[in-house]
Amino acid sequence: MFQRASLLTVSTLPLASCSGDLSALDPAGPYAGAIANLWWIMLAGAAAILALVLVLFALVFFRPGFGRGLSQKGWMIAGGLVLPVPVLIALMIYGMAQGEYLIGAWQKEPVIARVEAKGAMWRWNFRYPDLGPDVASEETLHIPVGGVVEVQVTSDDVVHSFWIPRLAGKVDAVPGHITTLRIRADVAGRYGGVCAEYCGVGHTSMRFTVEAHPPELYEQRLTEMSVRGAAP
Repeated sequence: MFQRASLLTVSTLPLASCSGDLSALDPAGPYAGAIANLWWIMLAGAAAILALVLVLFALVFFRPGFGRGLSQKGWMIAGGLVLPVPVLIALMIYGMAQGEYLIGAWQKEPVIARVEAKGAMWRWNFRYPDLGPDVASEETLHIPVGGVVEVQVTSDDVVHSFWIPRLAGKVDAVPGHITTLRIRADVAGRYGGVCAEYCGVGHTSMRFTVEAHPPELYEQRLTEMSVRGAAP
């Protein structure tokens, strides 16, 4: 039990910062940006509710007798429903709209590349079906910059979780089931990815790298991989 707790603590330490390779608040694409915006808006909503509560507390404290005209039941209704419900409803509507965006329900942008991602204790393997069955990479996912990439995620053994914090939200990798995730990088570079679901003693080392290439370099890189995979 102590070992599991320590592993979970270590694996989440890099996420505490607002910037960095594994920060969800430092987005490098529209999908991660939608999640970051949702986080900031939810923080603002929580701050608004807290501010209203503090204002009421200050009025009661500095103006004795304030609110005596309202019964206890009235205060419960006002404080428990009238005060937070409008803010919570607004947050819920915005969150649902962002969720629809993340799953591609109302997107018309075409998918320019497809990748199969398979997790296994404790590594990630990637295949590129558009270029043939032999084009594959391990621990490094290659994607083109500036376009939507569809990633089909599954697992070979236990439940893992596929997460690239700066490019998209996380999805579970379930044995015998394919979960589709869309990612997009607007800037070329390297991005960190992790398994975000505890999957055994090697969980903390189950990381991978995403290399986002300009389109021409992406094709060249995968052509090299294709030639190497076809070699005897």
